[in-house]
Amino acid sequence: MLKRLRNQRGAALLETAITIPLVLLVSVSIFEFGRAYQTWQVLTNAAREGARVSILSDQTDAQVTAAVRNYLTSGRLPNAATAPIALERSVAFGGNTASRITISYPFNFMVLSPVAKLVQKSSNLGKGTLTMSAVAMMRNES
Repeated sequence: MLKRLRNQRGAALLETAITIPLVLLVSVSIFEFGRAYQTWQVLTNAAREGARVSILSDQTDAQVTAAVRNYLTSGRLPNAATAPIALERSVAFGGNTASRITISYPFNFMVLSPVAKLVQKSSNLGKGTLTMSAVAMMRNES
């Protein structure tokens, strides 16, 4: 009877050792993709803010870029000062002109790669930089 109990403990330990890395991978993936989605939302809103400011006739390109960078900084994005921002003020838009803001942002996963390596040693999941971009366009004031 005692021998059978020891064998069951070993099986439970083995099952735990197999399932913990998988559960950890799923949990960390949820966390990391939530961070990515939040970053994308900040980028989208910053592009909208820049487009809103750029349609005003008294705003310079420097003021538009500053408004976008302020929004990115308020959104706690770490590389806000170096994110490329493209501003086009005379884009054809349904017989009128519009202003278009394009923001590119490098996103890095923090914890996903080491946890993925627990499941598979040769995994490249979460490695490298993911470039996110957001575009917003608004019709210029006449």
